[in-house]
Amino acid sequence: MEQLAIYGTGTIGACQATLIIGHGLPCTVIGHSEQGLARCRSVVEQNWDDLIAQGLATEENKRAALALLLVTNDPSALRGRTFIFEAVAEDTETKRSVYQTIAAYAEPEAVIASCTSSIDADLLAEQVPQPQRFVIAHPFQPVHMLPLVEVVRHRRTAEDTVTRAKAVLESLHRQVVVLERSVPGFLVNRFAQALFREALYLIERGIATAADIDQAVKYAVGMRYASIGLLEYFDDVGFELESTIAKNVYPDLCSSTALQAPVLNGLASGNNGKASGAGLYDWSQKNEADYRLRKQSPYFYSVKEWTMPSAPGQNTF
Repeated sequence: MEQLAIYGTGTIGACQATLIIGHGLPCTVIGHSEQGLARCRSVVEQNWDDLIAQGLATEENKRAALALLLVTNDPSALRGRTFIFEAVAEDTETKRSVYQTIAAYAEPEAVIASCTSSIDADLLAEQVPQPQRFVIAHPFQPVHMLPLVEVVRHRRTAEDTVTRAKAVLESLHRQVVVLERSVPGFLVNRFAQALFREALYLIERGIATAADIDQAVKYAVGMRYASIGLLEYFDDVGFELESTIAKNVYPDLCSSTALQAPVLNGLASGNNGKASGAGLYDWSQKNEADYRLRKQSPYFYSVKEWTMPSAPGQNTF
């Protein structure tokens, strides 16, 4: 069995840790500051409290899970670890330093699986002492519940590395797609950027508000593709009708390759999204707890597949 660790105490790392300990597996999380450790512990606890509130876990499950978690700034805790998720900042120099640290302490044949959402797999592989043991395993937030993970190969990825990555992820009840080579945005972020670009374009043109666009996505696009595939639907409609629609729509779709006005204006004003309190929405008018619940609610079903721990062990939390 692989011995799992995570390098990075941000939201991605904390939620990945929640998933691992939620399956009764020990997990080590490596950080670099006391503030980061405290934040990670807080996120993990909040995740468990949310599951308990939904009747998906018990206080006993939470205690037992937290007993499996070690959160530390000491990289020597990586000794004996054979599979490490890297979840640090989207910066190649930061990641290079982390990969060197992992190589110094983890098992020689350890797999490094980067959670990057945007950096080319071949570029990151150049930063790794053993590139054949490197792969991208890109999850989606909330990481502990949204099932999909994109596994991305690079030119020197060993077949065994992909096999091991898939085995780990599938043991955590993840749905895995494998990209044979890296492309910007991988799969899901490419789809997302196309939608974001078109939505911002419609706002710029005064066609619809952010709220109207979100309503259209939630109650048509999102619901449809939650149960059938995008290309299943394309085949269902048929090439003849889809060709007619495409001829009418393609010429009017946004084709901008530059950042759009709503984003540029937000960056210039400091109103750059939820964290600042305003963006396309006024977040002071939204209920934080309600938003957090809505963000998680489609995925609560997946937690029922977890092999939750139920007997507390030695608490290293």
